Amino acid sequence: MKAIVIEQYGGSEQLKEMNIQKPSARKNEVIVKLHATSINPIDWKLREGYLQTMMPFEFPIILGWDASGIIEEVGENVEGFKAGDRVFARPETTNRGTYAEYTAVDSHLLAKIPDNISFEEAACVPLAGLTAWQCLFDFGEVKAGDKVLIHAGAGGVGTFAIQLAKHAGAYVAATASTHNVELLQSLGADQVIDYKKQDFETALADFDFVLDSLGGENQEKSFTVLREGGRMASIVSEPDQEKAALRNIKAKNIWLVPNGEQLAKMADLLAQGKLKVIIGHRFPLTAEGIKEAHALSETHHAKGKIVIEM
Repeated sequence: MKAIVIEQYGGSEQLKEMNIQKPSARKNEVIVKLHATSINPIDWKLREGYLQTMMPFEFPIILGWDASGIIEEVGENVEGFKAGDRVFARPETTNRGTYAEYTAVDSHLLAKIPDNISFEEAACVPLAGLTAWQCLFDFGEVKAGDKVLIHAGAGGVGTFAIQLAKHAGAYVAATASTHNVELLQSLGADQVIDYKKQDFETALADFDFVLDSLGGENQEKSFTVLREGGRMASIVSEPDQEKAALRNIKAKNIWLVPNGEQLAKMADLLAQGKLKVIIGHRFPLTAEGIKEAHALSETHHAKGKIVIEM
């Protein structure tokens, strides 16, 4: 099968097309013929070698951890799924990712794609959507009436987090640049802070939860908008625990755990039209296409999700 791989860590020039043996299903797995995947920061961070201590993979490595396609083969212990099903998943993080024509997925990580959702839309949801879900609900315990701040609201995680928090009944503020203000309002944000014109820490106060996807100074300033006993989830770096302890704030760097049940809940919201996918950019499954997609993701200014079409 065709795959885009790296054979050593480094810049985007390491991405190359290669013929790799197609996987076969183990007892609890299915083989998915991929129709789309999407780009996430973990892709290029791993490509650069930043995560090699945490994930000491053997080369060649197929990057990519969003799967959307049709089941072609089913392992003998798999229940609830069959060949021909349209499915999506955030597979386990291995050296055989989803920049490929086929991938193996543990069946407990799968969810069925709603009939009203395209393969490209479905490919955008697993990693970013589950990250938003786990930050908001598993860690943040966000509930109706809470005041929630979502940083980088126009990004992949941000677009899902705004919608999920609103669906839960929270008051949602989000930060964005000028040209994305209307997008965030259309997703349901109650208050959009244009960071080019306004400082969020002077405009907001007494919030219950902050989702930090920027780190650094932005993360430090976010402590000032939280109430005592509030919560901060960061998807980029561990927050300052001394600063958090001063005001009894629960703060943590959250790493996604693949979860098929949570993905199925999001599939229900997609089917009902209560959650929508923002695709900002599309590229083909070629070495050049992936290089361009990585370059865009590395700017931290991509709008919505970056899709790779098979």
